[in-house]
Order: sequence, then C-alpha cells, then structure tokens
Amino acid sequence: SEQKIVKAGDKDLDGQLDFEEFVHYLQDHEKKLRLVFKSLDKKNDGRIDAQEIVQSLRDLGVKISEQQAEKILKSMDKNGTMTIDWNEWRDYHLLHPVENIPEIILYWKHSTIFDVGENLTVPDEFTVEERQTGMWWRHLVAGGGAGAVSRTCTAPLDRLKVLMQVHASRSNNMCIVGGFTQMIREGGPRSLWRGNGINVLKIAPESAIKFMAYEQIKRFIGTDQEMLRIHERLLAGSLAGAIAQSSIYPMEVLKTRMALRKTGQYSGMLDCAKNILSKEGMAAFYKGYIPNMLGIIPYAGIDLAVYETLKNAWLQRYAVNSADPGVFVLLACGTISSTCGQLASYPLALVRTRMQAQASVEGAPKVTMRGLFKHILKTEGAFGLYRGLAPNFMKVIPAVSISYVVYENLKMTLGV
Repeated sequence: SEQKIVKAGDKDLDGQLDFEEFVHYLQDHEKKLRLVFKSLDKKNDGRIDAQEIVQSLRDLGVKISEQQAEKILKSMDKNGTMTIDWNEWRDYHLLHPVENIPEIILYWKHSTIFDVGENLTVPDEFTVEERQTGMWWRHLVAGGGAGAVSRTCTAPLDRLKVLMQVHASRSNNMCIVGGFTQMIREGGPRSLWRGNGINVLKIAPESAIKFMAYEQIKRFIGTDQEMLRIHERLLAGSLAGAIAQSSIYPMEVLKTRMALRKTGQYSGMLDCAKNILSKEGMAAFYKGYIPNMLGIIPYAGIDLAVYETLKNAWLQRYAVNSADPGVFVLLACGTISSTCGQLASYPLALVRTRMQAQASVEGAPKVTMRGLFKHILKTEGAFGLYRGLAPNFMKVIPAVSISYVVYENLKMTLGV
C-alpha cells in the first residue's frame, strides 16, 4: 500500500514523497473517493447502507448477500450506526490506495482480452477519460498485437486441429504425433504455419468491427449505466460478434483452405481467393456460415456465464478487503470459461470447418449442415463431432499465457 501511494504521488520520480506531493496526492485521492461515495449513495441522503452496497455491486454484475455487505460496513463504521457517512468513508480509504469501483470493473473487462486462437474477446467498455485520452485504442492495439503473437506461437496446433477436423475418421485415426509428422513430411517445418498469415490479418478488422458494433448496440439497448448488466453484455457481445464474423467470414474460409492446402497448390492468399472465386463462385466464401453463427451463441453465453460465476464465487469466498480478484484468478477463470464455451460449440465448429473445406465439384451433391451432422453421427458416432479436440485444448493455456504476457508488455510500451 505504501509503495502504491509513493508511486501515485511521486511527480518528480525521485522515489520519495515530499510534503507538497503528499498533499497533492491526498487532494486528488479525496476527489476520487467523493465520486465513488456519490455513486454508492443511491438515496442521496449522505450515508451508505448495506442495501446500497448490495445494489451497487449487483448493477456491476457482482452478487453479494446483505450479511456480506454488513461485514464491509462494519470495517468502516466507527459509531456503530451500520451506515457510513462521508467522513467515515474518507478516513478509512484516504491512506488505502484502492481503485474506485468502476475502475475495478474495467480492469476485469480489460483482462478478458485473451485470445485462444479463434475467439478474440475485445474490451467492451471504456470510461469517458479513456476515450478522451485515446487509451481505448491503445487497449485494442495491445490486444491485437497479443492475439497476433499468440496465434503465431500456437499456429501448428491450430493447423493440426483443422486437419483432424476435416480428414480424421475411423479409417484414418490421425493422432497428434502422426499429424505433425505428416505435415512436416509433406511440406517441411514451414508448413506447420500454413493459414497463419490470414489468421493474423483478420484480427484488426474483426476487432474494429466488433468494438464499433458493440458501441452501437449499447446505445440501441438504451441502458442509462456506463456498465452493462450481465444479460445485456451477453446480448450485445453475441450480436457484435455475429456482425464482426459476418463481415470477415470470407477470410475464415480462406484461412481453412490455406491451412489444408498441399505444397505448391496456391502461390499465396490472393491466388487461393482467385481460385475459389473462379471455380466455385462467391457463395463458396460463405460455406459453413450458418453453423458458425449458431456456434457464437453457446460459446459467448457459456464463456461469459462461467467466467462471471467463477469470478464472483472466488470473490465471495476469498476476497476480504478488496474487490480485485488479481490477475492469476482472472486468468484461471478465463481459461476455464473459454474451455467450457468451446466444448459446447465444438460440434458446430467442426461442421463449419468441413463445410468450408468442401471444394465444389460439378455434379457433386451439396452437403447441408443437417446432412453433415447426420453423416458424421452415422459413420463416426458422437465421437466424430469432437475430432481435433485434443490439439484445440492443448493450445488454450499457452495461447492465454502468451496473450497475457504480450498484452501487458504492449500496454506498458503504449503507456496504458
């Protein structure tokens, strides 16, 4: 705590607080505390009670009981009234360098940018100050850079997953070691990164479209709060994800085709796109679109619900003096929630990849999503819907870890 106070107040960066700097820190911190006090004082009576604490945290998606709120009150209440006035609030927090509640919630939002190879979660809410100072685009740039490095590092596992989704069957039981050996034998070590170029290129447009769509949807919902409630975030996030995916979907098809290509089949991304357009027409760029869109809903819903549930359960059980769960707890919650989301939507993702991979041959029957599901269940059983799941899960922890390290370093470089 003392180090945080010195860091916040040390304007001349000499590692010490002189009297003038200390006074300036106290004045600045008191203003912030006043704003938080007003936001918690729902009745505008100059006092905060247990119900107001419960309501304020519930608005931000954190559920606590009234007994837990009373414990918080007791730690600050000097005169035993079970309410806190401005003086009690200020005296308790003045030398506690705690962040204000909206900033804590924003920290949670910004900590969910981690990229697991397919689904890049964009920070969805920024303060007025962050918008005015340009911090919001720095967060997005840091997230995009983290996603690019993370995807590149885990690209061999991603390509193996695509090959197993499309080519593995009961007769061709492709294993992880065998799959890597096959790729290297066919095209050398560089072939492990096929399709990664387009996978990295689509981060920027997808993030930008998703962020802009999210902003517009928030306005349309018409919420009067800066922070959305959980069900509003789920609705806005799923719709924004659907709009972003629809806009960049041809790039998804290109990524799959590039990952599956044989050595010398295409000279590059443009050649691949021209080839698909001339032989299969524009419709080929939207193969697998329906299962892809359907997959967004269970993925986004389960990912968000599990993340919030785990985070709130940890806060209720272990958090004593802080509403900040810490970065490792957030990383663990994010990894588990993303894994649960992927488990639920994986069969749809597999069917989407198979449909994207289908090259149209004249006279060949067009396989529909329903037809493909039936065919897989009939020939391979339910297990067939989860081909490639092992490399997919193998990349989750390294992808999240790499994303986090690169994201934090990029944020520091960009001055966030």
